[in-house]
Amino acid sequence: MATSYYSIRRGDFLRKDTKTIGEVAKLLGTTIKTIRYYDDIDLLKPSSHSEGGHRLYTPEDISRLRLITTLRYLDFGIDEIRQVIAGEIQLNTALNWQIEALETQVNTLTNMISILRQAQAHDSSGNSMDYMNELADSLSMNTAKRNEFISSKIEEIQPFSQLPSEWQNTFLYLFNKYIINEVKVTAGQTVAWNELQALMNDAQYMEELVRFELPFLNMVRHPRVPAASWIRTLESIRVRVEAALQHKLSADSAVVQAIVEDFVMLYADPEQFRDKAAFFRQYAQCMHTAPTERIERFNKLCLLLNPKWDVIVEGNTLLMQGLQWKLGQENSHSAPC
Repeated sequence: MATSYYSIRRGDFLRKDTKTIGEVAKLLGTTIKTIRYYDDIDLLKPSSHSEGGHRLYTPEDISRLRLITTLRYLDFGIDEIRQVIAGEIQLNTALNWQIEALETQVNTLTNMISILRQAQAHDSSGNSMDYMNELADSLSMNTAKRNEFISSKIEEIQPFSQLPSEWQNTFLYLFNKYIINEVKVTAGQTVAWNELQALMNDAQYMEELVRFELPFLNMVRHPRVPAASWIRTLESIRVRVEAALQHKLSADSAVVQAIVEDFVMLYADPEQFRDKAAFFRQYAQCMHTAPTERIERFNKLCLLLNPKWDVIVEGNTLLMQGLQWKLGQENSHSAPC
């Protein structure tokens, strides 16, 4: 019997327009194994099953699967596809990100081809290997040069340049840990770093960064604890957030809510610390606006430089979701009956 004539119960009605996993794989030009994988990782589950327990896909399922296979063909990551399917990221935004990523790859390949061709041209002299090594070193930026560039940018921006040196280092802690102190960068990372430099030379981006970091800048004027203690607490929070992400804890869970409170209060001065509820509202108001395109691009470039940066971005997202949930709860409790 053809699959389209199966009687599949969904709710209180029957559907006869479903297809088996084999039919869907043939229709989309993919494999049964791939479609099963999407089910196993909860990217897309079939809407129905036959009486024998076989997966059956509706036209709506097939449409979403077609989008998934197309995005995979275009080299989108599973997490990005999941966010597009869930509506957390607009498709057009995801497409822009992917275009930028592919442009970076094109620049990387162009850079690598240039090195290889120049080395090939020196092959007749017998020193192509040495020349290739020297050329690659000259095009990449070592740790010392990256540190020098970042230090010069900090000195150019008045709110940052006025910070005591120990607090400048605190401000740059995660960036130093994951981006600056990479010992050797690849050709692709070199292209990403060059774009990151160009972004940091953009005055508008630096203005956006200052606005984004206002809670930190305000706290440093009257810190509750020394810089070294502050950074130890921040690192402890980072480890706790990473564990929460690994366990897939929700923003409203008790564990995440405890982390949110500790994280937000890091930015409170001694006076603000006495009235936590008021400071939470103040902090949320400051962080209410969504990250700008430049700040999002900064995070994308950092991710190209070090995949571990993704945990920082995901962690910040979880913390902001937790903060919004907490404020929503307070607003619902304070609303008039």
